[in-house]
Amino acid sequence: MKQKKPNAFFYRFMRMFFRIAFTLYNRCSVKWLEDLKPGERFVVACNHCSNLDPILIGSFFPRPLRYFAKEELFHSWFLRTAITALGAVPVSRVDNATAASALKSFMKLYREGSDVLIFPEGGRSLDGRLQPLEAGVALIASHENAPILPAYIRGSFEAMPPGATFVKPVRISVTFGKPLRFGPEVYKKRGSREVIMGELTAAMKALESA
Repeated sequence: MKQKKPNAFFYRFMRMFFRIAFTLYNRCSVKWLEDLKPGERFVVACNHCSNLDPILIGSFFPRPLRYFAKEELFHSWFLRTAITALGAVPVSRVDNATAASALKSFMKLYREGSDVLIFPEGGRSLDGRLQPLEAGVALIASHENAPILPAYIRGSFEAMPPGATFVKPVRISVTFGKPLRFGPEVYKKRGSREVIMGELTAAMKALESA
């Protein structure tokens, strides 16, 4: 699985390009509920209902993110160029089916010093609404003692739902919620994943209904 870091200059160029494009074409707005602490790395957990989602988060998050994207997205030259510049790592169907391997790879990227992006629903929502979250994000957080930054994208489903081949000029908003930080008493105790998933689910539902 290729995990080469994106070129820094190309990353900055593509991030600025998409920021301008989303702002002008989709009137995209970005809201932060809490400022990030300098140097604190995150597991960013975001809802997912469109192929635009990783580009949106990668464009408006202030630092390079690493995340896994299905291999099919790399078949398009434009999409491959965009998501590779913004930190995507291709993952095959075989790798994707092997959850343990994917989670270990996420942990490795985080341990190497990257903020990582994960879509905890496990796949794109087919109706634009938040789906039940899978526990992999909690496993990563508890194993790496990592804070989780919940994020919610509104409008990307209407702009480019699954199966669409072009982007509609629909208004999009991105909200980065308050970071979820857990102490050693949570990370190390039995049942930590259930505690973390409970707080993350509550945070994501609050962002959806806001």
